[in-house]
Amino acid sequence: MSEDLILYTHPMSRGRIVRWMLEEVGRPYRAEILDFTALKQPAYLGINPMGKVPALRHGESVVTECAAILAYLADAFPDAGLAPPPGSAERGAYYRWLFFAAGPVEAAVLNTALGIDVPPERKGMAGYGSMAEVLDTLEGAVSGTEYLAGGRFSAADLYLGSHLGWGMQFGTIPRRPAFEAYIGRLYARPAALRASEIDDGLVAASTPAGHAGA
Repeated sequence: MSEDLILYTHPMSRGRIVRWMLEEVGRPYRAEILDFTALKQPAYLGINPMGKVPALRHGESVVTECAAILAYLADAFPDAGLAPPPGSAERGAYYRWLFFAAGPVEAAVLNTALGIDVPPERKGMAGYGSMAEVLDTLEGAVSGTEYLAGGRFSAADLYLGSHLGWGMQFGTIPRRPAFEAYIGRLYARPAALRASEIDDGLVAASTPAGHAGA
């Protein structure tokens, strides 16, 4: 039943990442499209007290935070092949890059966008070190290999690729040939195209006539 999987989202949010993942999983799901003003209302705060999207309900389970939702879905639906086998070397790489994106990448990009400069003498306090180190590490990770974990697409690619694509689109991550080649492969996937078509359609439908691109 589609009610077994419910995605709480907005088409201009990180919920786009989870929709892509759900399209990769290939199971029926229902999307609850929430206006940003609804996120701080009691009805939604009962699902995510942070008042943020996305959130996922699967039966009695509620999962928030993109990386956690992707990891949960990969494990809940192993037939989709979106995570390497537990205990394998590939599983180690999968966890490494999935949470590198959730930790150092997220923090470095946000701080840089906000104009927060970590003083050199305090760099050791920042888990990401510096933005330059994060970018160089990412470039090394996506160069010379098609995917991050064992040569096969996984949820780690979906999550890290989403960060790179979003960042380059909005200028918070500089464009590099290795990044563009990597996300080009990912964004060409049928599930990625389906997910984008759905969310782009929702954005277009909510844009008043005469205000496109405003």
